[in-house]
Amino acid sequence: MKIFLVGGAVRDRLLGRPVSDHDWLVVGATPEEMVARGYLPVGRDFPVFLHPVTREEYALARTERKSAPGYRGFTVHAAPDVTLEQDLARRDLTVNAIALPAELVDADGQFEPDPEKLADPFHGQRDLQDKVLRHVTDAFREDPVRILRVARFAARFDDFTVAPETMALMREMVAAGEVDALVAERVWQELSRGLMETRPSRMFEVLRECGALAVLLPEVEAGAQRMKIVDTAARQQASLAVRFACLAHDLDESPGVATRLQQVCDRWRVPVDIRELAEVVAREHLHIHRSGELDAAPLVRLLERCDAFRKPARFAEALQACECIARGRPGHEEAPYPPRARLLSVLATAAAVPTDVVARQAQQAGATGPKIGEAIHQARVEAVAASPD
Repeated sequence: MKIFLVGGAVRDRLLGRPVSDHDWLVVGATPEEMVARGYLPVGRDFPVFLHPVTREEYALARTERKSAPGYRGFTVHAAPDVTLEQDLARRDLTVNAIALPAELVDADGQFEPDPEKLADPFHGQRDLQDKVLRHVTDAFREDPVRILRVARFAARFDDFTVAPETMALMREMVAAGEVDALVAERVWQELSRGLMETRPSRMFEVLRECGALAVLLPEVEAGAQRMKIVDTAARQQASLAVRFACLAHDLDESPGVATRLQQVCDRWRVPVDIRELAEVVAREHLHIHRSGELDAAPLVRLLERCDAFRKPARFAEALQACECIARGRPGHEEAPYPPRARLLSVLATAAAVPTDVVARQAQQAGATGPKIGEAIHQARVEAVAASPD
């Protein structure tokens, strides 16, 4: 039984990046041996165990054989006779198919990746030096999720290129309909992770180049301005919700019918909070851009449409997304964006109105239902109109 550190931990250490997670591979062991040593079995689809002390995951070496379309259609073979090289051969990219013997990792998880002691049968170190994302073997074509992973890694390592043969293979997979078999949860998982990378535009550029974008997100064109907007949000270290809103800001075009934004969110089961922010931004970003032209009454109506009084934090994110959208225009990359500060100030002024007092006075005057709401609205308009800002 031999244990190796594999995958992202070794890759990131070789690149001089911080290592956050450790993926451990066990060669030459059976599930029974792992349990006997105190490991806790947790894997559903293949044998994975939790270390009795560290609780990190240890997976038995395995091979995989395609048995049906999609990413779930695999037959897994995990046995003591599966070699280290066989396990590394099933991995996606050469840069992720490098292994380090566990005895070279100290108790704190620190290690020095001595090139002479690394198992690197597919020349991942060379591809790291050349900054190339290259598939390991033709087995890459068996899992369409790997197309999304390559695109996501291109967004993380934005100075890497996709090997021509890997891009050609990805195009073949798209043409064969493999991308159509992906389930919503996996697509959203990879897209959302890619949006949170250093340069999200690279993910969409790679997906466009291989043809997958037209299948997964036909509503989204990876044009230069949209990509600049998304990358601006990344530079601001914006939340996932803001980055998605930037991506989808112009997809709400037909009030009263299913918009392109709704189609995207339904197809990939976008979480409700992320979807709601995107809807606000898509509907209101042009009004927010022009809010400097508005006086008190339309300003308060804008805040009400954005539900800013009930959800001020979400409104602040909407304003951040709008600023990124504005700065995506040519020549506006460093331009100030006055609407953000102004609308936050207007919201603070309007929100300071004692609505309970206004409602009580309206009730005493005989108002009920919507009339009370109108009184509160009018009080907020008067507060904003009287504000020196």
